[in-house]
Amino acid sequence: MEKVIICHNLTKKFGDFIAVDHISFDVGKGEVFGFLGANGAGKTTAMRMLCGLSFPSSGEGNVAGYDVYKQQEKIKKHIGYMSQKFSLYEDLSVLENIEFFGGVYGMNKKEIRERGGELIHALGLKQEAHKMVGELPLGWKQKLAFSVAIFHQPKIVFLDEPTGGVDPIARRQFWDMIYNAANEGITIFVTTHYMDEAEYCNRVSIMVDGQVVALDSPANLKLAYHADSMDDVFYQLARSAKRSDG
Repeated sequence: MEKVIICHNLTKKFGDFIAVDHISFDVGKGEVFGFLGANGAGKTTAMRMLCGLSFPSSGEGNVAGYDVYKQQEKIKKHIGYMSQKFSLYEDLSVLENIEFFGGVYGMNKKEIRERGGELIHALGLKQEAHKMVGELPLGWKQKLAFSVAIFHQPKIVFLDEPTGGVDPIARRQFWDMIYNAANEGITIFVTTHYMDEAEYCNRVSIMVDGQVVALDSPANLKLAYHADSMDDVFYQLARSAKRSDG
């Protein structure tokens, strides 16, 4: 399988504090990769390095074929990003958000117009195209935000706790969209606090105190830790954490 994310001993220090401590893993094309950790584990800092938003202190990293030290701007053009906290402008319409982010991702006006129309039709938002995003139900906002994050057909999309606050039915529908994108060859790199969602991933890594302490398929992790669920696996590993924030 083609590797689209490669990390080897990737490290981030802030003074004497080691936020990310020599993490190593790779992620394949079209894989749904879960990146888990309690608050303070270092997963947000690690994700920022992989997204080209923060320089590592040491180690090696390659994302979408580009070096995390020398080619950060190229990384940004070949990935998508969505977070629970910010993904869309609520005071812009559905169509305006699509046009804005299409432009940010470097698409031309013709591409945006054609693909934007297809997207609105696929989401069933034709009647809401000129409605402010802030007026949409949360589940629809999340579906739109994910669609916008992959609008430019990136190699990888980073999802930072994308389903926070969404009801179970909308979460399941959201994961159907994730699988569809993965089947089209887009790699999904997702953080989540919902351990049932970890079960949906092809592989899961778990960070504790800046280090990756476990990495395997959910089935193999449950077997290795004699656990009935990923929630049990996570608890066994995370309870040894010494850090609680950051």
